[in-house]
Amino acid sequence: MSCSESGSDDVPVGAQGDLASRTLVLESKRFYLDVKENQRGRFIKIAEISADGRKNQILMTFSTAAVFSQNLIKFLDYYHDLAKLDPDNLKQGELMSEVMYKDDKKYHMDLKENARGRFLKVSETFTRGYSRFQVFIPADGMAEFQHNLGELIEEY
Repeated sequence: MSCSESGSDDVPVGAQGDLASRTLVLESKRFYLDVKENQRGRFIKIAEISADGRKNQILMTFSTAAVFSQNLIKFLDYYHDLAKLDPDNLKQGELMSEVMYKDDKKYHMDLKENARGRFLKVSETFTRGYSRFQVFIPADGMAEFQHNLGELIEEY
C-alpha cells in the first residue's frame, strides 16, 4: 500500500480548494481520494489512473460518499463470503449490485468478475443527458479503499 495525505483547515468557506488527498496503489492502478470544496460545498473526487496512464474519475457529495462507504461495507461482507475465484467456473458478470440517487445523479455499484478477477465498478450517471463516468476498483483493494474513504469522511 502506498498512502499519502495532505490538507488544510484554513480554506475560507466558499473558497474553492483542495482540503485533503489520499493516494492508494491497488494492483497496477493508482487511486486518488481528494476532498475538495467549492461554492456548493464539500465533495469527494475519486480518480483512477491505470498503468498505461488512462484516467477515470467520479465526484460525490459528502452525503453520497457516506452512503457509498456504508454500501462498500456490505459489498466487502458479500465479497468475503464468496468462494475463491475459479478460472474454470466463472460467473462472468454481476455478483452484487446497488444503486444510489442524489439530486440529478445516479450512482451504480456493481461487483463483477471476469477472466482477470473480481472488481467493483462504480458509475456516476446524470439523469439529464447521457454522460457516464466510472472507476474500477480491484475487489482485493475494496477494504483499503473503504478504510481511507471512511477516514476522510469522518475527518471532514
